[in-house]
Amino acid sequence: MTTDYKDTLNLPRTDFAMKAGLVEREPLRLQQWEQRKLYQEIQANRAGAPKFVLHDGPPFANGDVHIGTALNKILKDFIVRYQSLRGRNAPYVPGWDCHGLPIEFKVTQEMRKEFETQWQQDRKQHEDSWKDKTDPAALEAAVKHLAQKEFLSAEKIRARSAEYAERFINIQRAQFKRLGVLGDWEHPYLTLDKKYEADELRLFADIVEKGFVYRAKKPVYWCIVCQTALAEAEVEYAEHVSQSVFVKFPVIGHPKTFIVIWTTTPWTLPANLAVAYNKDFQYVSAKVGDESFILFRGLLPAVAGKCGWTSYTETPFPTEQLATIQYHHPFCHRTGKAYAADFVTSDTGTGFVHIAPGHGLEDYGLGLKHDLPIYSPVDDHGCFIHTGELTPEQQFPEVLFGKSILERHGKSEANEAVIALLREKNALLHLENYSHSYPHCWRSKNPVTFRAMDQWFIEIDHEKFRERALAEIDRVKWIPDWGVNRIKGAVQSRPDWCISRQRAWGVPIPAFLDGEKWILNADIIRHFADLFEKEGSNVWFRNSATLLYGPHCNEIVPVSALTTLKKSNDTLDVWIDSGSSSRAVLKQRKELQHDKKTGDETWQADVYLEGSDQHRGWFQSSLLLSLAGNGAAPFKTVLTHGFMVDADREKISKSKQGQGGYDKPQTAEAYVKKYGADVVRLWVASQDYRNDIVVSEERINKVGETYRGIRNALRYQLSNLYDFNAAAHAVANDKLTGLDRWILAGFSKLETEVLAAYDQYEFHVVYQKVSQFIAVELSSIYHDVIKDRLYTDAANSPRRRATQTALDRLVRGLCAMLSPMLVFTADEAWEFIPAHGSASVHLSTWAPQPFVLSEKEQKTWSRLFEIRPAVLACLEKERQAKNIGKALDAKVVLGGSAQSLDDLTDKDRESLRELLNVSQLTFNEKSTGTELTVEAVKADGQKCERCWHWELDVGVDPQHPLICGRCVAAVREAGK
Repeated sequence: MTTDYKDTLNLPRTDFAMKAGLVEREPLRLQQWEQRKLYQEIQANRAGAPKFVLHDGPPFANGDVHIGTALNKILKDFIVRYQSLRGRNAPYVPGWDCHGLPIEFKVTQEMRKEFETQWQQDRKQHEDSWKDKTDPAALEAAVKHLAQKEFLSAEKIRARSAEYAERFINIQRAQFKRLGVLGDWEHPYLTLDKKYEADELRLFADIVEKGFVYRAKKPVYWCIVCQTALAEAEVEYAEHVSQSVFVKFPVIGHPKTFIVIWTTTPWTLPANLAVAYNKDFQYVSAKVGDESFILFRGLLPAVAGKCGWTSYTETPFPTEQLATIQYHHPFCHRTGKAYAADFVTSDTGTGFVHIAPGHGLEDYGLGLKHDLPIYSPVDDHGCFIHTGELTPEQQFPEVLFGKSILERHGKSEANEAVIALLREKNALLHLENYSHSYPHCWRSKNPVTFRAMDQWFIEIDHEKFRERALAEIDRVKWIPDWGVNRIKGAVQSRPDWCISRQRAWGVPIPAFLDGEKWILNADIIRHFADLFEKEGSNVWFRNSATLLYGPHCNEIVPVSALTTLKKSNDTLDVWIDSGSSSRAVLKQRKELQHDKKTGDETWQADVYLEGSDQHRGWFQSSLLLSLAGNGAAPFKTVLTHGFMVDADREKISKSKQGQGGYDKPQTAEAYVKKYGADVVRLWVASQDYRNDIVVSEERINKVGETYRGIRNALRYQLSNLYDFNAAAHAVANDKLTGLDRWILAGFSKLETEVLAAYDQYEFHVVYQKVSQFIAVELSSIYHDVIKDRLYTDAANSPRRRATQTALDRLVRGLCAMLSPMLVFTADEAWEFIPAHGSASVHLSTWAPQPFVLSEKEQKTWSRLFEIRPAVLACLEKERQAKNIGKALDAKVVLGGSAQSLDDLTDKDRESLRELLNVSQLTFNEKSTGTELTVEAVKADGQKCERCWHWELDVGVDPQHPLICGRCVAAVREAGK
């Protein structure tokens, strides 16, 4: 009777599945975390530990979670989990930005559709009363307008907007959780919360009290479609084709002499009040027929070519005389003067710039300098209107009244009407299309206009505030380091901050108009902060100015008459909302504050992390508001990540949804449903987030292969620890075999490198280091080599227990270092480690212990690995020649210099044989050559049926005639 030796082998066993099944398994683990309140357990476990605070920049509460937002949240989770894993108290309080134009725009669109449906039903009730009227259509229009105004009241828009935001907060919360992001999801901060709005107003009151806020009529970005002022961060630049014109401005007192101006916005010509020139340019008068044209000499050839001047004579025109020139407006009954200005450039145009102080920031500055009216004859809808800055005679011709500047298909009726007037007055020299980068509204995607209107502003240069902000930027660490230049450039160049918005869905500005005087008082603002905290900001929209102001505010700032008082209908810019989180969150949530002051403010966050566009957005608004109101920047370190882009490097953004340009799924949910969250997270880790990240199936699938390699490595280690208990079986370091010591030393080096990469926020380096170590040192070498000792040695043999000791350390260390990234897989694997210290890897502390080889050991292993490639090549050659089958069929004979071989100990030689996976390794002691020689021949002896090694002692034991002596000992120990 023969023994089935397969039953005597220590074959691997584990319930840690080979197939990940992430899409099915991850939600179950997520349920476990929520049931046990894992986040709260971690916080309790880390109570009293050194604090690390990452402050969450709030995503906008509209739509499903975009893949770019998923990138942001996953990166934050890497940081928070790593800090917790290292023993720090790292709370994570997520937030949402809830107010603003995108939500109100969407809600208003929906409500308009609902109104039209309701109106078609209700109008039938009025038809009989309209039949006998002289103008029933006009009456219907008037009634419909009033009905729509009531239907779209500010209170109703705000109520619907709040519902909309809260609905997507719940949707996004579930999607963020599904990505494995751990945090205090039940207690997030929301910019629509009463307490948040109140703290925002208290910060605003401090800024008002310090003199930063003023009201003025000056040009701001205006979106006609959205009917609101826009912040710089809400403006994006895109290529645009404009109708550009070269126009003749008649010079007074010089018949048939004209200043030539060029503009890409013909609609601004009705607002022209002056002309600018550069005092350093050389100007000429070009005579064409019986007309003379004054312009910059350097641009004369280009202008002549465009205007068709085939023959002309030029004479110098003294630049100093330009200051004495007056001109007639081409089609309005007014005159203007020429003023010197440095912003006039020599690259395009004519060397003259037409000045409309109500429609350009440089124009506005020149207008203030020379006491020109801030004239902007355009209403909120983008239509020409007459205003009070000019006399009736000076206004534009009636033919322009009501014409809209809003462009459709590259043209506007205002431009067309102005161009027609220029032709009629023989003032148009040339008309052409001009392609250039032009500001567009980030929401409507329409070109914006620059128009002067009364708004509230924060003065950036108040008491050298800009210089203070730049100095504060230098005290912050910016990663990547180019971030410091980007935000410095944004702060250095930014104009005063327009902070008022003509919207309903936002935090109202508690300002009042008493006659022609505006009241914006810090104590009154604080009064409304207290009121909003109790009743919410809707109280502002529900009540009249008289009731709101009341006796309390009247005691602070007495008004002429409460009954004639008016309240502001403006809301604060949403960048004030999110930028106020330093006051409303960091300074209010105790769990986010450092316990001890170490030179920094206790409320300052350790890290802010957002996309590179936030140097103009949240990074900047947070910095400016916190510095102005709190006295310091709200962050110590700022990290910046790039954008998700398609294969053509086109940005994949939520705002492009439905516009085409790429067919990649945009939602995080689409990727999670296909690959699982851990593969998505590993893909994020694999990318250098400091640059733009290309989204492609090929890249994610490649990372999926890496994931399978990691999972298989964990499974291999776990499957060989089924009978191991560290407390009973662990082997001391000095008793470990050379191979085990080599892998543990390599793993210790990996841990050091990975720790450094995590500390530097270089997650792609973690990915590269870990995946390479698993693929090469572990899977290709160590795991392959140790199979023999694990499977065929006696279960309790010192060599097998030494290797299990190494495997136990490896799997624990791998689970720990992978846990910030592979949150589900690492936690799953952790559960299968025998006698692990905690129920979840996320509750453990990663504190690696160095494992260093002696200098002699390092040299020995370096030599062994130098020998290995030559031997493997020789074995492959013999395999190809059919002289051997597997490597175990071979005996390898090495020869060479004494320096290379003679000083190898017996243990070293056995380690080399095992590393080569051959049955026998001998050394040619008579070899005198200086170069290593390798010979591979068929192994001596017989093949053991149990371990498959060729040995000389197979059959020595008559009870086991088919196996070697080593296997006989193992079988007897197993009681077989």
